[in-house]
Amino acid sequence: MTAAPRSDAWEKVTGRACYAVDAALPNMAHAAVVRSERAHARIVGIDRAEAEAAPGVIAVVTAEDLGDLGRRFGHIVPDHAILAEGKVRYFGEPVTVVVAETPHQAADAAELVWVDYDDLPALTDAATALASDVLIHEQSYVEPGQKFLDVAPAASTDNVAHRNELAWGDAEAALAAAATVVETTTTFPLVYGYAMETYNALADWQPGSLHVVSTAQHPLMVRRELARMFSLPLAAVRVEVPYIGGGYGSKSYTKLEPLAAAASWVAGRPVKVTTDVEAAMYTTRADGALVTVRTGFDSGGRIVARDIDIRFDTGAYADNSPLVLTKSINRSFGPYRMPNLRVRGVAAYTNTSPASSYRGFGAPQAALAGELNMDMAAEELGIDPVELRRRNLLAPGDTLIEGKRPLDADLVADLDAVAAALEQHAAEPTPGTLRGRAVAVTASDAGASPISTAQVRMHADGSVTLLVSSTEMGQGSRTALAQIAARELCVPIEAVAVGQSDTRFTPFEWTTGASRTTTVVGLAVQAACADLWDNLRDRAAESAGVPVDEVRVSDGLIHVPLAARGESGSGADTVSGLTPAEVIRQWFGADAGEVVGVGVVRRDGATAVLPPFWEIGAVGVEVSVDEATGEVTVEHLVTVGDVGYAVNPDLVKGQDLGAATQGLGIALWEEMVYDGEQLTNPNLVEYRVPRLRDAPRRVTSVLAERGDGAGPYGATGAGEGALNPVPAAVAAAVGRAVGIWPTELPLTPPRVWSLLQQAQQFLGGG
Repeated sequence: MTAAPRSDAWEKVTGRACYAVDAALPNMAHAAVVRSERAHARIVGIDRAEAEAAPGVIAVVTAEDLGDLGRRFGHIVPDHAILAEGKVRYFGEPVTVVVAETPHQAADAAELVWVDYDDLPALTDAATALASDVLIHEQSYVEPGQKFLDVAPAASTDNVAHRNELAWGDAEAALAAAATVVETTTTFPLVYGYAMETYNALADWQPGSLHVVSTAQHPLMVRRELARMFSLPLAAVRVEVPYIGGGYGSKSYTKLEPLAAAASWVAGRPVKVTTDVEAAMYTTRADGALVTVRTGFDSGGRIVARDIDIRFDTGAYADNSPLVLTKSINRSFGPYRMPNLRVRGVAAYTNTSPASSYRGFGAPQAALAGELNMDMAAEELGIDPVELRRRNLLAPGDTLIEGKRPLDADLVADLDAVAAALEQHAAEPTPGTLRGRAVAVTASDAGASPISTAQVRMHADGSVTLLVSSTEMGQGSRTALAQIAARELCVPIEAVAVGQSDTRFTPFEWTTGASRTTTVVGLAVQAACADLWDNLRDRAAESAGVPVDEVRVSDGLIHVPLAARGESGSGADTVSGLTPAEVIRQWFGADAGEVVGVGVVRRDGATAVLPPFWEIGAVGVEVSVDEATGEVTVEHLVTVGDVGYAVNPDLVKGQDLGAATQGLGIALWEEMVYDGEQLTNPNLVEYRVPRLRDAPRRVTSVLAERGDGAGPYGATGAGEGALNPVPAAVAAAVGRAVGIWPTELPLTPPRVWSLLQQAQQFLGGG
């Protein structure tokens, strides 16, 4: 059949970003969470009598009230307490939840709960925690045979949440023999994936069943955890996700859902739990990182070896950090030919808010050190930094990691596009400012596990309902998947309605993350559409009384031999086209009915080898630095969206700009600051995210469409690639401007001003 052309149309109704789950159930109660005011302490006692007597209070719930329920969650390591049991491990940890008739009554009663603590030493950074004999977790929660994707956690007797390594060749010997060795150590800050909608969940426990509405990126994984916690079959747990106001990875896996479900179980009522920004920042953040890279080069500027050490500050609970660490290791050495490699990584428990998934998934932390190291090496070797990368970048079809999918991108072409755009708009510095330019390139083993299911239902009027469980959170998956279905079924996009993320009604989906939806879910949609056409052919053949192999599909029509249909014509070779709607009505014998197609993607065939695709990051920045204040202005941002095929070019450009802006936030403003055991800036006044006035003065967005991806029409994923290299590119550009390489983000005006003073002292000293 002939596919409809690509449409740039956006969906007619996009939904709205909300600040709390826009749902209510009859007799619904509201919860307020009492959070720890200690970072590390034994719980001596909880006095809740006054709160229980407060107006409107239904229940005051502590860990002791959870009975036989599973009291911990965590899809890799089930170490995360629903409510602190025995001791608290970070400032802001939920200790008690108060359930009342109204939000105000719950909040007022929560003020009446008193908790008595016996303080323990607070270990608020990775170095202190790894060196201490004080254990944040006295027991191991690892179960025999436990494994998630490539991560198999091991029991630990120290403050290590996870450790892993990757190596080939002999890195130490190659470094010893190298003509030049360059070492770089960088500090990546603790950052919060700020979304306009904070975490919230509504749970309704009924004997034998549980219904949850939440802001979950992965409803099927949340369902699995809740089923385990309540000892229920999967079919008895319904997790529903409406259109949510942003995720950025921070809403991956399980967050508030166990708390809401446990409160409903105790209270006997539907219970809604919401968070403000402060509570959300205590719920999840990105892993902070200290990364050291040593790279050896031969006399021609080609890499002979890399040795990398990664240390994550993972916070009080492991959450998804073991997998983030594993991915960071895979992404730490860059998309370069690497004859010899050694990478060691450790994720440390600390008495700070738990870390988890964050857009980029370990790549930004590692790329900061790795790409800055390339710029430092270029300076030492006397080679242009773009040329140094050209000499070392892998070619299409090369192998990054043995046993994984070969590279499906042209990195040199992407880098050349970035360099050309920067050069085209280069400008001289204005008086009182310094200018610097830099590029950075990354490749990430994206796509997670290629497991996806989609269902398409064509109705008697020819319109289509597409059912998937990928979550729409503003990234535009509803639009892109509708476009794929419309193209495959030769119907206008207005005829496609998309239903998403309700585990009772929508089919299985592994995850919404890893930039996988258009690629992996898109393949499932294509397969479902192909199955639908096959089923339509079957119905048409049955109605006409002919073998199905005599029925063919082209141009969106089903062609059946005229002779078989009893119509006049020149013979069986003469065919006439029926619309799918006509086939459906003919088969059902009425203006009614529908035909269904199901598509499944799994680790087989084209998706048998992981990763499903490599996500490319290729960016360039030009910055100006105010010599008097240290303030950094981004004069020009260049992104290359190497997506194979852009199903919706506007969405891809929007994703790239959004991701790159998030990277600028990490590079220049964002940092969760701890003063001892307490977070000092849990709000959007002191925790500084990029604002409209911070937007780059010029943005160049390039789409690279070479059809070399594994997804529909040769597509690969987008959404994280443009973030991953941005912090490194900004750091290198600022370093080139001021004359001192920065090693710690964010590059706030005081930090940059300090670099300027160091540069002046260096020059003054000859």
